[in-house]
Amino acid sequence: MMKKIIFFFAIATFSSLSLKAQEKINWISLEKAVELQKKTPKKILIDMYTVWCGPCKMLDKNTFGNKSVANYINAHYYAVKFNAEGNEILTFKGKRYENPNYDPKKAKRRNSAHQLARALGVRAFPTIVFLNENADLVAPIKGYQTPKQLEVYLKLFKGEEYKKINSKEDFTKYFDSFVYEFIE
Repeated sequence: MMKKIIFFFAIATFSSLSLKAQEKINWISLEKAVELQKKTPKKILIDMYTVWCGPCKMLDKNTFGNKSVANYINAHYYAVKFNAEGNEILTFKGKRYENPNYDPKKAKRRNSAHQLARALGVRAFPTIVFLNENADLVAPIKGYQTPKQLEVYLKLFKGEEYKKINSKEDFTKYFDSFVYEFIE
């Protein structure tokens, strides 16, 4: 009887830990995301942040920390967190990217921009960059986004809807017809 109780307790604990793990975004490297796309095509979401950026920290806590947002991103995107002023060296689409002017003395404050951030058109922080299934740039979304604000973009870029938007009026129609599901 005691073995059964321990067994059921272990199963219950494991199950709750599994559910808890699903509530956090599964952040991976850009190189890993591109590799995974080859087997299972999904779009890539890149959180371009800096260590000194207050709105970046709010985005992490309030938006990426939201259970609904995290579960949706995990289900539909490969999620990449990238320090846009960091010193990471990576290869993306056959090209090497680095931050040759990175100053380790400035690691906790403003630093030079990483070549990848520049290549993706990132000039403000935070910026969420969406890439398609071929890792081509779809759109950068600048600034802090609440869960509901980000939901609009997550659903827009998940499929092919974004290709139908050719003007501000098209986006306004999409936005006005949008049905929110995320809970803040």
